[in-house]
Amino acid sequence: MAESMHEDLESLPRGGFRCRLCHVTVANKPSLDDHLRGKKHQRLESLRSIRQAQELCSVFVSGFRKGTPASELSDYFQAYGEVISVVMDKDKGVYAIVQLQDREVLEKVLAQPQHSLGGQKLRVKPREKKDFKYTPPRKQGSAKREQLSPEKLAQQLCQANDVDAQMSLLVQLFEFSEGERRLRDLLVTLFQEVFLEFFPGSAILPFGSSVNGFDVSGCDLDLFLDLEKTKKFQASAKSPAEPLAEDGASPEPDTRSEDSILSDIDLASATVPEVLELVATVLRKCVPGVHHVQVVPNARRPVVKFCHKESSLRGDISIDNKLALRNTRFLQLCTEIDERVRPLVYAVRHWAKQQALAGNPFGGGPLLNNYALTLLVLFFLQTRSPPVLPTVARLKELSGKQREDPAALLPCASGIHVVAISLFSFPAEDEEQTVVDGWDCTFPKDSTQLEPSSNTENLCTLLAEFFNVFRDYDFAGCAISLREGRPLPVTSVLTSEAGSKLKLGPFNLQDPFELSHNVAANVNKKTVLRFQRCCQAAAKYCRSLQYQRKSSKGKIWGLVRLFQPGATEAEVPSASGLVIDFPLTLAVLPAQSRELLCQAEDFHQQWFRKVCAGIAFALQDVLKCSCSEAQEGVEQEQQAVTEGKRGEELTEVKAEQPLAGSKRSLDEEEAGSSSPSPKRPRTDTLFPEGQSMTWNCAVWHKVWLGRRRIRRQLRGPQLDLQQTAGSLELEARVSEAISQQEGEARPADPLLQFTVRARAAAGASGDHDTRIRLCFDPAPEQAAAFQEFFHFLQGFLPRAVEQHLASEA
Repeated sequence: MAESMHEDLESLPRGGFRCRLCHVTVANKPSLDDHLRGKKHQRLESLRSIRQAQELCSVFVSGFRKGTPASELSDYFQAYGEVISVVMDKDKGVYAIVQLQDREVLEKVLAQPQHSLGGQKLRVKPREKKDFKYTPPRKQGSAKREQLSPEKLAQQLCQANDVDAQMSLLVQLFEFSEGERRLRDLLVTLFQEVFLEFFPGSAILPFGSSVNGFDVSGCDLDLFLDLEKTKKFQASAKSPAEPLAEDGASPEPDTRSEDSILSDIDLASATVPEVLELVATVLRKCVPGVHHVQVVPNARRPVVKFCHKESSLRGDISIDNKLALRNTRFLQLCTEIDERVRPLVYAVRHWAKQQALAGNPFGGGPLLNNYALTLLVLFFLQTRSPPVLPTVARLKELSGKQREDPAALLPCASGIHVVAISLFSFPAEDEEQTVVDGWDCTFPKDSTQLEPSSNTENLCTLLAEFFNVFRDYDFAGCAISLREGRPLPVTSVLTSEAGSKLKLGPFNLQDPFELSHNVAANVNKKTVLRFQRCCQAAAKYCRSLQYQRKSSKGKIWGLVRLFQPGATEAEVPSASGLVIDFPLTLAVLPAQSRELLCQAEDFHQQWFRKVCAGIAFALQDVLKCSCSEAQEGVEQEQQAVTEGKRGEELTEVKAEQPLAGSKRSLDEEEAGSSSPSPKRPRTDTLFPEGQSMTWNCAVWHKVWLGRRRIRRQLRGPQLDLQQTAGSLELEARVSEAISQQEGEARPADPLLQFTVRARAAAGASGDHDTRIRLCFDPAPEQAAAFQEFFHFLQGFLPRAVEQHLASEA
């Protein structure tokens, strides 16, 4: 003891002493003596002695099958003597430390020349002796890894050699520390013990970020309370003559059940909020360290929220969310199939959070959630050529093949990242279940039986391509399907049984199993537009050497600049890029019109006509602009005779339809600057024959200024109550009032002249793109002045078109 105590002490050059065991520094010898007699030093000395004794009686075991339970190893070594404990490797599950009763049992085990378990040869050797190290406890809440400041994160990422190394480092910096993983294990165990007392046969099963392979330090702990066996137990207690569950797993009837919490409620007939109130009561009164318990009964999945006081860890418990378990296991499977999945998801999620596209700390709102971003990345990997990940439908097929012939598929490539789940494993009965709440959730259990991907793209390329794919994507006109691995046309989705219940919106991302659930239904148009602009800017940055190569001058590079908030915001559009996209908004149509439109064979053409009619109505009848449709063929030649040069220029415009966003030729600019005809054509004559249409327009008054003030003035007792603040009739009156205030009904010369071209968009979503792209070309000398009007149109025109579509009889 004296020798070890001497090894623990260190004399400091400037006087004083340092205890290496306790990491404590004292000023003089009396203080050192007090420390050595203190509880902390004595406790650590005792703990070190225990650990050293355990090492002398322990063996290191490897070679068994992955997933072998600790109990099976314990039963095997019991043949040589008593087994004190078995500690499994939580990271990969490929080795274990078996502590035996004493040295005599250890020698018997080591004397055996060969060990085998389940047909596998075991490698057994004495446990390696390591120096005892004490980790000082952190303050309250320190189970979370210390938050990285943006400066520290940038500093560490810049030290990596390439973008691939940066993305791998990002995972290491954000994932759970060993202490946090251990804390969550202990909390799950604590909750399980407590709830078993009150709900016999129940099980606490974690799901979500804690266990799906995309854990981030400090994320919430999502728990599912499985009460199926408890319901069977309660039913059997009421009817003793009836047998228990077939598998015999239900607990024996408790003689004290009349006094238990279950005597106050019938789980089979109770509503979800009633059961959650009971769960909240148990949390408040019986789980130590839990506070701020709150029932949220009106959420899509009602939960009980709680906070663990000592660790500051927040979480929630649900009782009607079995699908979440299968979703979690599916995400785990994806991380096991290919090691590129985790770094790519971490990078995209952190980028979205830094650009304020995701990560609302209070939940809800119009931002993307982490689950939606994760599914978007998985879908992207499914659509690569060749695919990095198989589709859900393909996984179902492979699952059937595994049942028929387990050896029919090739093993995965080595180096697959296996996510540690420790206590967070799923029970075998849930693994076998393939249909949950009526949804098919079939996929293979074992990723090692899947064929590896032949895709060889590195992480740097994949991240750049992610931004490139979604920078111009028709999120509203299709439903992104991970089951099929392709975007499904909204029309086909709405006509299917499951899709008819899908809540469509500006961003449609179908859950891989619950096909009637749009996981991005909360996202609004503004967020979608910002997401696409940020993707566009990020794609442009990823083409630069600053992203692809490490800076030799110590400047930021790679992911660091990508993660800076607003650093890659899209530039203000130039005169040649004045574009407004009209996404598919079937939800605004009357039900009958929507149904007829979805069933039409020429759906795209009919939708194009409806939107063009709405655009013409908004410009002419609401904003009081002069609009004339560009004529074709003989009619245009006749118009050229009467109007001179303007007609010839319009012929060229229709003969060569430019691509959306392309610059105009000189002739086109002159055509746009000509004065429009005073007589406006009827709106219903503006329906196009094809998939493109052009108008020449003029603005006579500043109808974009002061609309809010005039709108307030027009709201009065004399205004029909049906004319709401956003109605087109009211907006038309606002435009008329602005014109009257400016005095002259029609000035000699228009304020602005421009050409508008409507055509079908051609984005990354392929042939199913339903967006209508509106390109504005102002007169060259008015390009700067037109910017203010265009900024107004960006917000006003889409809303006006939607209201016009909704008003259709």
